[in-house]
Amino acid sequence: QVQLVESGGGLVQAGGSLRLSCAASGRTFSGYAMGWFRQAPGKEREFVAAITSSGGYTGYADSVKGRFTISRDNAKNTVYLQMNSLKPEDTAVYYCAADPRGRVYSTRMSAFDYWGQGTQVTVSS
Repeated sequence: QVQLVESGGGLVQAGGSLRLSCAASGRTFSGYAMGWFRQAPGKEREFVAAITSSGGYTGYADSVKGRFTISRDNAKNTVYLQMNSLKPEDTAVYYCAADPRGRVYSTRMSAFDYWGQGTQVTVSS
């Protein structure tokens, strides 16, 4: 069982930056691949970024590639999403999620067993 708590969301102007954090409980955090997803009003939840359990491999949605960076600190049981050059279309609730197949990462929601409650990111134009 893994419990996830996101933080770091807020209101920022276009072009600005935010860093989201996701703190995980449980001793097995280092064995999980981790992902970030987002859901904008009226839209389906979509993949943003993912990272393998060791941190050796990462993947990004095309819409955020070059602007967002996912990382993790297994000693702190935390995964991060650094978001730079934010755009109004990045406005959404951001969720972190844990996938027990730690050595690979997935872009599919169905691969992730555990989810946080989400944190709101609002980018003003």
